[in-house]
Amino acid sequence: MKSPDSKSVPAHLPDVIDVEVGLAIRRARVRLKLSQTDLGRALGISFQQIQKYERGANRVSASMLVKAARFLNVSAADLLPPDDAPPAPAIARRFTEVRGVEELVDAYCALPQSAQRRAVLDLVTAMAPGKAPVLEEASD
Repeated sequence: MKSPDSKSVPAHLPDVIDVEVGLAIRRARVRLKLSQTDLGRALGISFQQIQKYERGANRVSASMLVKAARFLNVSAADLLPPDDAPPAPAIARRFTEVRGVEELVDAYCALPQSAQRRAVLDLVTAMAPGKAPVLEEASD
């Protein structure tokens, strides 16, 4: 049975609930400083399957959700979105689409000076096809 939110999601995109479960697994894994390989080994599956779960590309079965939760020292409920929570914003989905986005954002946020952040933003923006540079001052 599809979630109510899945009616508005095109067939080629993952269901919003699957994305949110994947993001929760990823957050718990990263918090424990585990690699996808570490988690995969613990669950008896490949790191590629962990990648698919974390992107929401593959649905996590109930048994796998419970196994993952136990290994990650959280409850299975902690990996599910609350009933009253709004779906993850579209930008959160972008974190699951491209490898390295989370690391890039973490490094960007760790830069101590706004001039450094501006330089990184200008560089990345200049490299992105079809993107015009942002001219506003990056604030602290």
